[in-house]
Amino acid sequence: MTTDTPYRAIFCDLLTDRTIDILPLRDVTVDDYIGKAGSLSGTVPVPNAAMAARVRRIEEGRTSVYLQRGTDLWWGGIIWTSTLQSDDQGVLTLGIQAATFESYAGRRMIRPVKTDTDPDPDVPAKLAFSDKDQLEIARGLWTDMQTTLDGGDILVSVGAETSGVRRTVTYEDGDETSYLDALDSLAALEDGFEYHVTVYTDPVSGSRVRRLVLDHPRIETGSTPLVLDRPGTILSYSFPRDATRGGTTARARGASINTDQATESRPLASDVAIADRLIGTAEGHGGYPRIDLTSDHNDISDKNTLNALARAELAAATGAVVIPEISVRLDDLVPTALLGRTARIRITDEWFTEGLDTSYRIIGVKVSPAQRGRPDTAELYLEEAA
Repeated sequence: MTTDTPYRAIFCDLLTDRTIDILPLRDVTVDDYIGKAGSLSGTVPVPNAAMAARVRRIEEGRTSVYLQRGTDLWWGGIIWTSTLQSDDQGVLTLGIQAATFESYAGRRMIRPVKTDTDPDPDVPAKLAFSDKDQLEIARGLWTDMQTTLDGGDILVSVGAETSGVRRTVTYEDGDETSYLDALDSLAALEDGFEYHVTVYTDPVSGSRVRRLVLDHPRIETGSTPLVLDRPGTILSYSFPRDATRGGTTARARGASINTDQATESRPLASDVAIADRLIGTAEGHGGYPRIDLTSDHNDISDKNTLNALARAELAAATGAVVIPEISVRLDDLVPTALLGRTARIRITDEWFTEGLDTSYRIIGVKVSPAQRGRPDTAELYLEEAA
């Protein structure tokens, strides 16, 4: 970043959110998504010993970083790796790579603690949720991760959202299931939900906030669509269609059901979910060939759950997968909270001669701050709005 950039990189202590320093960050790329961790990479210049002393305070795994644009927080996460480099001219830089706060859940395993009511040493401790709303379970997983043991609280607050969909799940000590895998598996079930850890500045206190957002069936932000035009705000676009990622049948495989060590271990498998109306050339069918999807879920031993996963995976990837992408110039008309927002895309060109006018939901954002004459831009990843 140059000195006149609208962005600031704020480095903080992960467990207390105390500001350590505000440092220049160059060659920045940053992205964020619904339902998975985003990333940040950049380079901190180290021109002298005084700056080196400041930069040495960055510690991987215990330092967080926020990217602030103007007065708004656009991104926040944890620095996981760094690379100190010196070029042939003796110029020092520290390259950093960070991931959003969801990534912390991928580094923590569910290790339930024995209670006084369950002292039997031969029975593993369990974290169990019986007939609970799935969003309550998701919050329970995150809360357990942050409160069960010292050093686990990374200050991500939770809400009180509900979905009306109830689940029963159990996690045993020794399974070494990460909290993120548990959250992903729960969200991926049929009639599941979406999650995202968002960061923002509290308008009253001015303090930074990290918050786990849950919604069913999808996260939606804003009450009015964001209108983007080409010619206009849209700089470029692409509409990739990928039949290798889609299918017309799906099966999910789970944990081994074999209890006899003398025989071959076989996984429990779901029924085959089939997109009947797409397969074949008969009247009322879509003319697609049979294309099979499969997935593995080694921690699931319930067939009904596997059946629900197979149906959900087929619904998400039926036929050819299309994830449109547009690049827009960031200006005062583009809001901070883009994930989950509905964007009305209007394009008129040689391909869309009669004009494209379709609503999409923004499910991913990649921001490229302006530098070396390049404008301040964002790439938006889209899915068709419901």
